[in-house]
Order: sequence, then C-alpha cells, then structure tokens
Amino acid sequence: MDELEFMRGRVYGADHDDPGPRAGRSYVELAGGPLDGLLLDITGRSGTELREGVGLRTEIGRYGAGGRAVYAPRGDGVPVYDWRGDVP
Repeated sequence: MDELEFMRGRVYGADHDDPGPRAGRSYVELAGGPLDGLLLDITGRSGTELREGVGLRTEIGRYGAGGRAVYAPRGDGVPVYDWRGDVP
C-alpha cells in the first residue's frame, strides 16, 4: 500500500490508532494539496469556516512544520474542500 492509499479515508487530526470517521459527525473530503484524500470533521465549525474555508496545520506542505494548507468549499453542494495553497 502506498502513502496516498494509506491516507485515504483517514480523518485530519485523528489519532493514528483510530483514524476513521465516527457516527453522528459530518465530514468533507479534502481534495488536492498535501492533505489530499483526508476527511475533515466539520461538526461544530463556524458558519464562516463552512463558507470560506480553513487553514489546516501540516508538516508536509510548502512551509514545513508550522505551515498551513488552505482548503475552501468547492461551492457546488458537493462535500469537498479544494486546496487553495499553502501559507506560513
């Protein structure tokens, strides 16, 4: 299994021992960029984050440790957030 296949279906920020989605929570898929294929738990996120997107910490983006990958809703009603770029 390659790294991309290993990460698919895992939840961003989840414990490595329990990486899958949980019942009763809402998720969107992250598409493109360093977190491609991960799921983002959007349960309880603010309306602003749901409309405008989020910056997610990652060590595998352009800026390494401490950098963030920016993802925003695709906007067509599909539960996908597309990568918009990396920020320090």
